[in-house]
Amino acid sequence: MDMDIQEMNPELQQPADEQHSTAEQRPVEEQRPVEEPAQERTASPPPAGKPFKKYGGLAVLCVLCAMIGGFITAAFLPYIYPQIRQSAPNSSSYAPTLTGGEQAVFPTTQIAASVGPAVVGVSNFQTVQGFRGNRNLQEIGSGSGFILDAQNGYIVTNNHVIDGAQKITVTLSDDQTLEAVLIGADPRTDLAVLQVPDAAVLGLTAVNIGDSSQLQVGEPVVAIGNPGGNDLARSVTTGVVSALNRSISLQGESSFDLIQTDAAINPGNSGGPLVNSAGCVIGINSAKFSLTGFEGIGFSIPITDAMPAIQQLIATGIAKHPALLIQINDQYLPYAKANNLPLGAYIAALTPNGPAAKAGLAEGDVITQINQTVVKSSSELIRELYKLNIGDTVTITYVRNGQPAQVQVSLGEIASEPSS
Repeated sequence: MDMDIQEMNPELQQPADEQHSTAEQRPVEEQRPVEEPAQERTASPPPAGKPFKKYGGLAVLCVLCAMIGGFITAAFLPYIYPQIRQSAPNSSSYAPTLTGGEQAVFPTTQIAASVGPAVVGVSNFQTVQGFRGNRNLQEIGSGSGFILDAQNGYIVTNNHVIDGAQKITVTLSDDQTLEAVLIGADPRTDLAVLQVPDAAVLGLTAVNIGDSSQLQVGEPVVAIGNPGGNDLARSVTTGVVSALNRSISLQGESSFDLIQTDAAINPGNSGGPLVNSAGCVIGINSAKFSLTGFEGIGFSIPITDAMPAIQQLIATGIAKHPALLIQINDQYLPYAKANNLPLGAYIAALTPNGPAAKAGLAEGDVITQINQTVVKSSSELIRELYKLNIGDTVTITYVRNGQPAQVQVSLGEIASEPSS
């Protein structure tokens, strides 16, 4: 099961300009002396006596001078041309620091061998009415997941992969198919945690978790998942981090500053890991941009931002988030643009006695800033709220009847529904 982005809010798109260099770097041709045609010559012994000694000593002196001159040139050359100091590192000892301080760069083959066994297929079964009117469970979609805890059998995937499932199965790397238990799911972050029984005796392999907050644009990444289902299980695609802090208008994904990658993410990859060059998971593959004419635009939830919700789901089965307890509506945005009004999160309704209502916010107010951060849409407001904690006091800047104002709000909480 995959989440395709068919249409994106233009204001949220941030296409990067491509720059193409037309200058060609051409190697400087070495000037070599023109060699004379080889001639046949007869070797004759050198003349005996002092002439030989005289010229022989001179030749030795020339050689010594040349050697001394070479050493002196080699010693002072880096000071004459400083750029020569930046030589290529020795491949045997070169280990660049990657996300989270991990060392060493693994080839893709090693990443596939080490992480691949931790990737599972996830199937969503729901009751479907058959041709003759009978009703039975059928697989209506599939996706991917990865084993977070081998001892306890915890598996992370996307909420939209298992949404509405009456039965969930996972297929391991050894082709075993097991029925999984839904520990908890959170539509607001598009995350879910599953568990397989008797994990301790299954010999499962778990992933290593990296630090997505240290990612850099251009860093190589590997996506592993089951595009199209288990027939193409643990397919490996490679690419780079194309951009950071992307936002898209999809429930769950709109709560994060996403990783954009050109590693191929296809239907069925959702919930699978995005892995860095150290073999650590730094993202959860969740969506792709599939408009005609666009290629190589996929999105992953940063693992560092996702872990708090994942840990809550494991501990309690639900995920809690800071909230103003308001309903916000982006249908205001086209109207605001057409009438040159301030952009922001339009309050369509408030929970009575909720944090926003208690602070004096009202229906029709447009929130334009939270603390020092400007927000131009409801998704931007949610992303900023989810970076805070329940109970934090924040400064909300809003517009009412064309006039800006500020108010202090103590954040409440909103929680996902417990799994049945």
